[in-house]
Amino acid sequence: MNRFIGKFRIIRLNEAIATIAIGVPTFLILSLTDAFDKFSVLVHRHEAWELDEIFIFLMLLSLSGLIFAVRRTIDARREIARREAAEARAMELARHDPLTGLANRRVLNEELDEMLRLVAHRGRECAVFVVDLDNFKPVNDLHGHEAGDAVLVCVAERLREVAGDQALIARLGGDEFVCVVQCELDGDAPTRIASALQRRLAEPVKANGVTVEVGATIGIALCPSDGTDSETLLRCADVAMYEAKRQKRGTFRFFHAEMDARLRDRAELEAHLRDAIADGQILPYFQPVMSLCRSRIIGFEALARWEHPTRGVIPPDVFIPVVEDLGLIWQLTENILRASCVAARDWPGDITLSINIAPVQLKDEWLAARILAVLTEYNFPPSRLIVEVTENAIIDDIDEAAEVFASLQNAGIRIALDDFGKGYSSLSHLRQLRFNHLKIDSSFVRSMDSAESQKIVSAVSGLGKALGMPVTAEGVETTDVADALRALGCEQAQGYLFGAAVPADEVRRMLSGNSRKLTSVRKAG
Repeated sequence: MNRFIGKFRIIRLNEAIATIAIGVPTFLILSLTDAFDKFSVLVHRHEAWELDEIFIFLMLLSLSGLIFAVRRTIDARREIARREAAEARAMELARHDPLTGLANRRVLNEELDEMLRLVAHRGRECAVFVVDLDNFKPVNDLHGHEAGDAVLVCVAERLREVAGDQALIARLGGDEFVCVVQCELDGDAPTRIASALQRRLAEPVKANGVTVEVGATIGIALCPSDGTDSETLLRCADVAMYEAKRQKRGTFRFFHAEMDARLRDRAELEAHLRDAIADGQILPYFQPVMSLCRSRIIGFEALARWEHPTRGVIPPDVFIPVVEDLGLIWQLTENILRASCVAARDWPGDITLSINIAPVQLKDEWLAARILAVLTEYNFPPSRLIVEVTENAIIDDIDEAAEVFASLQNAGIRIALDDFGKGYSSLSHLRQLRFNHLKIDSSFVRSMDSAESQKIVSAVSGLGKALGMPVTAEGVETTDVADALRALGCEQAQGYLFGAAVPADEVRRMLSGNSRKLTSVRKAG
């Protein structure tokens, strides 16, 4: 409607200009004729003006009016051109991404539906690729948004280069793109195009004076097998892309119906998790840590357990990653720590409490303050708390992790390196971060019949002693393994031999009487 009104105004303006252009000279000519008659009378009456002077004056007056009209016509045409250019620019911005020049979501939906109609008519196939860049956020964080914009422009150029002129390419926002290509039915073109896209996008990009590498994860949906309308195909390709990211970044996946079922299951799990954390349904269970030389319980590790009302017990390795993705990991950790402090107040004063910290929490500069606030609230001594972190959690930023550890240790909290040997820690990390405990990964303990594993356990035990760090072996399930660990100099152990993770009331029974002795600890589960 606004465009129609604008056009109508321009038409009316053109009519006005034409009227001026024709009317002014006509009026001046008529005025000149009339004036000639009147001045002729004056001349005949012997007035002072000469006839030629009158003619010159009137001609100049007519000429100036004509010039004015022409100038107004030119100005009006310029204004019309400016408005039309502004309209065209506005239309361009409404239909295309201003940074890359690619189509936006609106144009994608319009043109994709048209492409699908053509594909159905011609008996061909249409492949929809959802392309999500990997490692793009660090480009903005480390090198600035100008570098990030340069990367996006380069990605758009490479998509055009690989997909060809006939492809429909759009940017959906952020670092997500869509590429639509027509191809022969049941051919291998989608696979070849996806491979080519990944190779090209994995090549280094020079952006704002620096060279960066991003790469891409791609999800693919096919028409007509996966859907026949734009909304369905884009959703299917998006599901396939997330499935690829879940399995391994930098790969591509075709959509399958099972993916959609998993995605719906994940969405349902997320909704239930939010409620479970808010209502405190996820509780700490406690697994004993034994002193091998004294044969007694010296501590408990708090492990999150979620008993879903319809699904039953959901393992932590299933729901903890989802909690991290939802950004609720501190809320869950705080709930577990609070409940653990309440339970541990009834334990003997020499029994320690261990809790696990997720990698993302080490980036929180207020982590130590948050933990100390909970300990203070429940009057729990910091010296009885051990915070466990995995090797992979410290790799991203050693200096940042060192600051967090220092804050915790200055408050009296001890730090344990969990799953040692499974990740990428080095001796320099042990020296720089100054852990208080080492925990050997259970994979080495369960294979103690192997000479190589025995050598690794022996070496780690010796390393711990040399650095003044007690070493705990995880995953101990038999007395033979416990005896072998004791012989190798390992000081502490944890596993089903000494007890599975149990609720707080079971811990009280475990600690009563002589149950702190190794010989009286029953194997659970």
